[in-house]
Amino acid sequence: MKHDSPSLFSGARPAVQALRASRIRELVNEGLGNPDVLAFWVGEPDEPTPSFIRQAASESMARGEVFYSHNLGIAELREALADYLARLHGRPFEPREIAATSAGVNALMLASQLLVEAGDRVVEVVPLWPNLVEIPKILGATVDTVALRFSPEGWKLDVEELLASLKPGTKALYLNSPNNPTGWTITAAEQQAILEHCRRHGIWIFADDAYERLYFGDDSAQLATMQPALAPSFLRLADRSERVISANTFSKAWRMTGWRLGWLAVPASLEADLGKLIEYNTSCAPVFVQRAGIAALREGEAVIAQDVQRYRRARDFLVGELRKIPGVEAASPDGTMYAFLRIEGETDSLALCKRLVREQGLGLAPGSAFGPEGEGYVRWCFASSEARLAEAVARLRRFCSPREQR
Repeated sequence: MKHDSPSLFSGARPAVQALRASRIRELVNEGLGNPDVLAFWVGEPDEPTPSFIRQAASESMARGEVFYSHNLGIAELREALADYLARLHGRPFEPREIAATSAGVNALMLASQLLVEAGDRVVEVVPLWPNLVEIPKILGATVDTVALRFSPEGWKLDVEELLASLKPGTKALYLNSPNNPTGWTITAAEQQAILEHCRRHGIWIFADDAYERLYFGDDSAQLATMQPALAPSFLRLADRSERVISANTFSKAWRMTGWRLGWLAVPASLEADLGKLIEYNTSCAPVFVQRAGIAALREGEAVIAQDVQRYRRARDFLVGELRKIPGVEAASPDGTMYAFLRIEGETDSLALCKRLVREQGLGLAPGSAFGPEGEGYVRWCFASSEARLAEAVARLRRFCSPREQR
């Protein structure tokens, strides 16, 4: 039978069809189930969530806290987050400025849904975690980018280039610092210049602060003063009612990747509308997961300090060893748990990573997963033991040796 009407099965809307699929997932599938693969392709440590955090969730479930809760999070968690942010950033926060979310990526989506609509223009500093790049596109916005620049001394941002891109009419700047995948971290002076520019032009700042506690900074000064690790933050500079939204997660600083708990810090005027969006997305985060988050906030500073020292040692070891391999270039990251490196002569990062899996059993993430600006690089998560990193470096060294010696 002939039909004149369009097919009922024409597929998803064009904006969704145009989204790029995860190249990290494509690569993981390449080595899935192979016990001989040393995997460093995803951003999580090789240690589990601390026991006191798991215990808090277990006790909550034992009490029967398995029902719906407030859209914005239970009062105890919002109060704990307000206290935590006040301690970190040196200014007061109120619970009405905080919302618990079902993961950090959910926080980014909710913040975008609050303010970004079809036809808007946003600017992002790249290379960047693909979820953050694609979210505005799902909503019909146009994404323009400003690329970080690589040198062996570290990744750098051309602030003047960024400010020129932040033209009147731009809806928002999306900025992730410390940055996934490069480890680049913005300075407070750069933040101040960007904040003042965005104030003048009414541009929102969406700060993805997922790695703000995994910051190495001035190692000697930080260790000498015993100050907690904390990257420069727009929350320290901005007034409470300004166009600044901070998205964060429990995943990285407290080793809670699988728990799917995050939060947003927003101007209080957005509280009611944010609650509506959470209702129509996920309704609420599980109470027992929120109890785990409270335990992390109240008892987790020692865990963060321990992990930052461990990751600093892992960074120094890995980058030092990579620089000994002919043809490999790697900058030492200021934060995160990633090294973003390149191998001379390799321009197709996905093909390179597939060869590393097949030939050496080494799992790294292709730079192209983080946009065209990341092509030619690979990301290495170094939140691992030195012994495991050493074995992986040996595999990369064999791969990079002259072909006749392989």
